[in-house]
Amino acid sequence: MDQFADDGMEERLHAATLRPAAPIYRGIKPLLQFQTDSQPNDNIGSVVKSRHCLPTLSLVCRTASVLLTGATNPFAVRLTVDPANRSRLPMKTPPVTRRAFLKNSALVAGAVAAARAVPASLRAADAVPAAQVLPPPAGPLPPAPAPILPPPGWGVIDGPFLPNFESLQNYKSAPDWFRDAKFGMWAHWGPQCVPEQGDWYAKNMYIETHAVHKFHVAKYGHPSKFGFKDVCNLFKAERWDPEHLIGLYKRAGAKYFMCMANHHDNFDMFDSTYQPWNSIAIGPKRSLVGGWEKAVRAAGLKFAVSSHGDRAWSWYQEAQLADITGPMAGVPYDGLMTKADGKGLWWEGLDPQDYYAQYHLPGQYKWNFAGSPPVAKEFSEKFFNRTIDLINKHSPDLLYFDDSVLPHYPTNDIGPRIAAYFYNHGLKRDGGRLEVVLTGKDLNADQSRALVMDIEKGGASAIRPEPWQTDTCIGSWHYNISHLDKHDYKNARDIARMLVDNASKNGNLMLNIPLPGHGEPDADELAIIADFTAWMDQNNAGIYATRPWRVFGEGSTAPAAGNGIGRRSGGPVPTFTAKDFRFMQKGDTLFAFVMDWPEDGTLVIKSLADGAATGAGNVERVEIIGVREPLRFTRDANGLNVSLPAQKVGNYVYGFKINGRGLTTAAA
Repeated sequence: MDQFADDGMEERLHAATLRPAAPIYRGIKPLLQFQTDSQPNDNIGSVVKSRHCLPTLSLVCRTASVLLTGATNPFAVRLTVDPANRSRLPMKTPPVTRRAFLKNSALVAGAVAAARAVPASLRAADAVPAAQVLPPPAGPLPPAPAPILPPPGWGVIDGPFLPNFESLQNYKSAPDWFRDAKFGMWAHWGPQCVPEQGDWYAKNMYIETHAVHKFHVAKYGHPSKFGFKDVCNLFKAERWDPEHLIGLYKRAGAKYFMCMANHHDNFDMFDSTYQPWNSIAIGPKRSLVGGWEKAVRAAGLKFAVSSHGDRAWSWYQEAQLADITGPMAGVPYDGLMTKADGKGLWWEGLDPQDYYAQYHLPGQYKWNFAGSPPVAKEFSEKFFNRTIDLINKHSPDLLYFDDSVLPHYPTNDIGPRIAAYFYNHGLKRDGGRLEVVLTGKDLNADQSRALVMDIEKGGASAIRPEPWQTDTCIGSWHYNISHLDKHDYKNARDIARMLVDNASKNGNLMLNIPLPGHGEPDADELAIIADFTAWMDQNNAGIYATRPWRVFGEGSTAPAAGNGIGRRSGGPVPTFTAKDFRFMQKGDTLFAFVMDWPEDGTLVIKSLADGAATGAGNVERVEIIGVREPLRFTRDANGLNVSLPAQKVGNYVYGFKINGRGLTTAAA
């Protein structure tokens, strides 16, 4: 129960803007400090034998669950004592007197109503506590799957890089192809796109109170009979045309393309030797990574692969549970199934534990997999083997991990071992040149010399010394048809703003266009790609192979992607005006992009004012990018004043080419 009764909870409730909950928590907290001699995983309401008003205590605890998890029904919350925290319960706390108990209980008499009064959107901001305690499994734990052993010497290759950060820091910086590219596109596509309900479908379908659970039951049946493994078999990619799609993405200006090898759902989308649940054996019956790679290489682009499959151990834990209410209450979901359960079914011969990895008691885990019970070495080594197999078979130019730093780092060593192998493999492939890129998230300065920083749905507020990348999407990570229904994808203007903002700060943009399960973009997505393609056709000369200038820009310093450095989730996109500029340089040319067209027809660039610290050099010619006619300009103490045509050239994010002696600096 210490997930509820801790000193930081009141602060977190305030931080989540759940201010009505904070005083309620102050009343709840004393009630949560009780003595117990319970056995692990007993229900709280049945084990606190020596306390008064047990129904009230149960309601109090369940109300805390409502406040902390966003549940709408406090009686649908199962309360447990986690074995790992049992010793941490405040055993020496003085007993709560009946008078004190009733006094504090009064503070929470309306707590359920108060919790429900908080908007769901605000509750969702803190919907998954960092240390979530789950109930015990709904059935007996299955055995671990039979291991698929690699040959001797697997995962080791001769080369200068060793599996530690002291050695990996010799990577130093990304290759020029990555720095020059600026823009890549991504298909965050897999079996979770089949239901068309957005990201984390395979997890949320096992959470009884989640809308996805209700959707799944209505469309496919109960998760005890039709689990996510069965959704994988519906994934056919029947309208997927990788050559056509890569052609579209190349026309849109992408210089590299990334496909997904696996997501947290643990389904490998290539000819995987170490994961039997893969797209050769199930669903599409072909290698999707292989199909993408062939099209990408033929188009002359760099090939990237993302890998997210190291999460299943913790990510699928709800698949061990069962409904608490309704006609299927107590019937275990399919996360506890064994190989023997497949007899006579479509998946006969496959072991669900190779897929779900739920042969362990539920635990509490941080994103780096620190937690209890410890992650089995066999699980981590299996992911290591799968990743080495992926590198050997597809030799990506860029490998992306959805992890803080590296997979399971620093809980175990598979991440540095993969990194060392990938770099040494790249050196061998490219004749001693290090031309590969390995990304990681939440990096410190030392780690940024070993890996390339990736910022999920965020950006930088200043020029970063090392090249970096934002990964973001126009809608949900996995395809969600609601964006088509509501016509609320990010538009081409916002994409262009993100791109110039990142490029001005030494960064790249990796943009996901989510595909439906069948593999063909919807009409709105195709329109956005076409619109952005037109913008890139005119402006790409100011994007490719540029480097940051003396300053990244003027006006708003907010990242166009919505968040500051290191943030993992999407935030509000800033409102830009004709006073917001982003600068890049290439050779002796300065490029200036303004986020909106000035209504008075005059562009004023203060960074180029006479006497400004950033204004060194002579301005001799100003053009709109893609238009060879020079524009009239003056220069004074207020800035460089450029007279614009009466008619806008383009529709958004307007690029200008500025030439003159001494305007640019030696780029790093």
